Amino acid sequence: MASSGLKIKDEDDGYNKNLFCVPRHYEDDIERVFIPHGLILDRTERLARDIMQDMSSRHIFALCILKGGYKFFVDLMDHIKALNRNRDHSVPITVDFVTLRSNCNDSSTENDSILGEELPSLKGKNVLVVEDIIKTGRTIQTLLSKLKEYEPGMVKVVSLLVKRTTRSSGYQPDYTGFEIPDKFVVGYALDYNEYFRDLNHICILNEKAKEKYKVQLSH
Repeated sequence: MASSGLKIKDEDDGYNKNLFCVPRHYEDDIERVFIPHGLILDRTERLARDIMQDMSSRHIFALCILKGGYKFFVDLMDHIKALNRNRDHSVPITVDFVTLRSNCNDSSTENDSILGEELPSLKGKNVLVVEDIIKTGRTIQTLLSKLKEYEPGMVKVVSLLVKRTTRSSGYQPDYTGFEIPDKFVVGYALDYNEYFRDLNHICILNEKAKEKYKVQLSH
């Protein structure tokens, strides 16, 4: 059964950025700190435990969705490796990476693309797909359809964030870190046109920053 994760209410707008360490080059761009780094790490540790309880029966193939998932992936794998070291029963873990493209500025584009999906044989393996954020669910469903061609033994999806949005297809991952309102967030490797990946916290941008880093689309 899919886990809904830690639910952040619609009226929650985060914390005063002055209470946290934010890089100087982004101080004027951040409206609020939405999810502090420490809370992300604690939630990730629990997700690792839940995943190992469900998936440690055989070889785990961990698939990181780039670029936004890389920080979450690294921290999650560190916790999983620690559990693997300290259990009587351990399993080998293989990692690979896939790039999904669906965003420009603060909106999803009309066309999703999957880049770098030349995956080794997954037949019979337990596959863990690691995603940063699920919005409509359309992109992850496209990837899951592709993975089925390799006949894995089990496929589970963990997403750090899941948005509550009317645009959702209804898809829910197996493991969710945080269920959040329909707000545009950056940080902890989530970007706005490749900026803000170097923030430790997940933050909300102010409108001035969205304009400052906006990509001008050609027609």
